[in-house]
Amino acid sequence: MKISANKKVKGGSKLPGRIKNSIPGWLLILPSILIFILVTWRPIVMAFGYSFFKLKGFEATEFVGLKNFIDVLTDTNFLKTLGNTALYVVWSIIIGFPLPFIVAVFTNEMVHTKGFFKVTTYLPVVIPSVATCLIWRMVYSDGSGGFLNMVLYFFGLGPVGWLSNARLTIPLIILAMTWNGFGSTMILYLASLQSVDQSLYEAARLDGAGVFSRVKNVLLPHMSGILFLNAIRQIIAVFQITEQPLVMTGGGPNGASMSLGLTNYFYAFRYGQLDKSMALGVITFILLIGLTYIYFKFDKKIND
Repeated sequence: MKISANKKVKGGSKLPGRIKNSIPGWLLILPSILIFILVTWRPIVMAFGYSFFKLKGFEATEFVGLKNFIDVLTDTNFLKTLGNTALYVVWSIIIGFPLPFIVAVFTNEMVHTKGFFKVTTYLPVVIPSVATCLIWRMVYSDGSGGFLNMVLYFFGLGPVGWLSNARLTIPLIILAMTWNGFGSTMILYLASLQSVDQSLYEAARLDGAGVFSRVKNVLLPHMSGILFLNAIRQIIAVFQITEQPLVMTGGGPNGASMSLGLTNYFYAFRYGQLDKSMALGVITFILLIGLTYIYFKFDKKIND
């Protein structure tokens, strides 16, 4: 009985020691936890709460239940805006998703100037998003001042209203976004390509397989997991698009480039309807939570 009692004392004395040893670690991560709570979760919780109230500024004046959500969902422009956001996602998959992989494959195949090409393709990433939008707005500018129209004038062709064309607006904005951001994804793909079993790659080369055959039979099976995860990440990111249409078109022409994020911005800062802004933010948050759940589910399945 004495021996067992001593064992209990020894076993029980380990817990305070473990707590004492973990204190430095908790102190190190405490600032990050506080910032995460104050900057990320506190606004989310407040938005959920405020979305059920009528707001005067940031002061809740009256509980209205689901009225704000009903007003947002029954707005005549909501379905159009949701459709535009879906179009942003579709065009980002068409334009922005394959480009980093294609550039990574060709860079991986290079023998000379590979380092220079990696640096030059990554440079647009360091340009702030708003600055990129301003640059591309000048490229797409109507009249003789836009770069694309200057090229058309050189070949004797008339000017084109690039961003004033409702059918071209979203693809052109996505093209600007792709130029700004594809370099970082390309570097990620290139790093993954470096881990491909070179013996398989060389064997395919010796068997006479061309570039497209090697990509199909060697690279794609190896890269399928990261390609799929990046596709979901891209969908989540593009679904929140706000500053690009704000800077380049202001949501025009006739709402053709409006997105959920830009509508939320207008509710809050143009129309002063903070309660609707909160409700739309909650709706967008729920949609993104669903996409994020799909991402983590497939991420776990691929990594396992």
